[in-house]
Amino acid sequence: MQLFRTALAACLLAAMHTAYGGEAEARQWVEKEFQPSTLAKEKQMAEMKWFIETARKLKTKGVKEISVVSETLVTHEYESKTLAKAFEEITGIKVKHNLIQEGEVVDRLTASMQADKSQYDGWISDSDLIGTHYRYGKILNLTDYMVDAGKEFTSPTLELNDFIGIKFTRAPDGMQYQLPDQQFANLYWFRADLFDRKELKDKFKAKYGYDLGVPLNWSAYEDIAQFFSDDVKQIDGKPIYGHMDYGKKDPSLGWRFTDAWLSMAGSADKGYPNGRPVDEWGIRVNSADKCTPVGASVARGGATNSAPAVYALTKYLEWLKKYAPKQALNMTFGEAGPVPAQGEIAQQIFWYTAFTADMTKPGLPVVNADGTPKWRMAPGPVGPYWKEGMQNGYQDVGAWTFFKNHDPDRLAAAWLYAQFVTAKTVSLKKSIVGLTFIRNSDIRHEYFTENAAKYGGLIEFYRSPARVAWTPTGTNVPDYPKLAQLWWKNISTAISAERTPQEAMDNLADEMDQVMQSLEAAGMHRCPPRLNPKGDPKQWLSDFAAPRKKLNDEKPRGQTISYDTLLQSWREWRVR
Repeated sequence: MQLFRTALAACLLAAMHTAYGGEAEARQWVEKEFQPSTLAKEKQMAEMKWFIETARKLKTKGVKEISVVSETLVTHEYESKTLAKAFEEITGIKVKHNLIQEGEVVDRLTASMQADKSQYDGWISDSDLIGTHYRYGKILNLTDYMVDAGKEFTSPTLELNDFIGIKFTRAPDGMQYQLPDQQFANLYWFRADLFDRKELKDKFKAKYGYDLGVPLNWSAYEDIAQFFSDDVKQIDGKPIYGHMDYGKKDPSLGWRFTDAWLSMAGSADKGYPNGRPVDEWGIRVNSADKCTPVGASVARGGATNSAPAVYALTKYLEWLKKYAPKQALNMTFGEAGPVPAQGEIAQQIFWYTAFTADMTKPGLPVVNADGTPKWRMAPGPVGPYWKEGMQNGYQDVGAWTFFKNHDPDRLAAAWLYAQFVTAKTVSLKKSIVGLTFIRNSDIRHEYFTENAAKYGGLIEFYRSPARVAWTPTGTNVPDYPKLAQLWWKNISTAISAERTPQEAMDNLADEMDQVMQSLEAAGMHRCPPRLNPKGDPKQWLSDFAAPRKKLNDEKPRGQTISYDTLLQSWREWRVR
């Protein structure tokens, strides 16, 4: 009988652990999966104990399972398959972490906002929607939540100041509306092994009069693209192209431009994280409140159809058709992404670091036998209109987002899970898996110091002062879903030659103004657009601020820098 009681007690104990989670499970995860970490193991256990105890409060209220959603990235796959399981075993709360395409996340989020009823308990949504969230008033203000209704469910070890993208998820009121979960930048990518070949260096300098190296401006990028595509043509018997991009009529075509392509050319005003009063979309906001959109077209003070914007589109078309593989014209973002890994691309001006993990796999033509990459990444070159102090490129920040009118207990459980997958206990391991850093402490960890050579400059970039010039879409954009769809539809008309670049950008700017005008009466909670009257575009043009006058010479002399010099400048905490 005693043996039976002992066995029964063991079964009940096991069942209790399954239902409620516990320290034994946490210890197993800390020992076997959550290494390395910026925390010592005992501090990891202390952090996990807080999650266990806090989850217990929710389970007594009947919360057994929650549902969250994110786009499909390596980082989110790790969360869905591994961290969700860990959270359930440690806390006893089951998480269904759904993975869908980015566009579908936006569509479902938009539908939920319109219905004022969330389809999920938590969302990982790009911080590009921060202006939308702030204005419509449907999304939870985390700053208030953490000190009020969510205080007991907010981790004492969250450390918001350790998040490198935290300022990107703050609205004009200074409040936090999202919590960063992953982020990556669009950088310049190049085949360092080819750039180092003496015969190619000599040939390039003889033709262009300066060194083959990391391009600092678009003129140099164009020269290098032409050099590899038209002069070199083949490397080791295989074709080589000086440029890679994509041009299929598809929503992802819009990302190519809204993800700061115009600001790289120099269309926006100075200012971080986004230009003020004119941002990288070309939208001007009222200078007094820095929040009210007043126009996108030059006729209203915007810059969407300004000379730098038209120049940006013109160069995109020219390079795509002249220097990229022919099939690139009919590729989407997802189809074009893996192409550089196949070994026939010499450089790419607009390459997302989210592809880093896929570009380091053994056996690839762009990976050395010892596992180190043949390629490197560096800050992207800038156009002739660009000035110091402007945004230099785009940084994607996928961030936890919650509806304020949602079941409070399920909301608290989803908030708990969001903190779990971003907690210091797990964040370093997650960074190693997905290479989408969110914490400064992870970037600075000795693991990445010792393994920096594997990542082709990614670690050096994220440790450098240059990082601050790569930012997501900002708060000038009043309704991201409505405005974003206008971009790919208009850009595609320039690709097909239905319109000239100027005509395409004129039409885009006019459509953006029309949409923003309709938003004036759309019931926005805060800062609805109030458009400037349409006037003579010349009254707005300037040599010093957006919208800028057209330059007489849009192709100054090319400038490059050696990669070693660039790295040394970062070590000395200089941008270049």
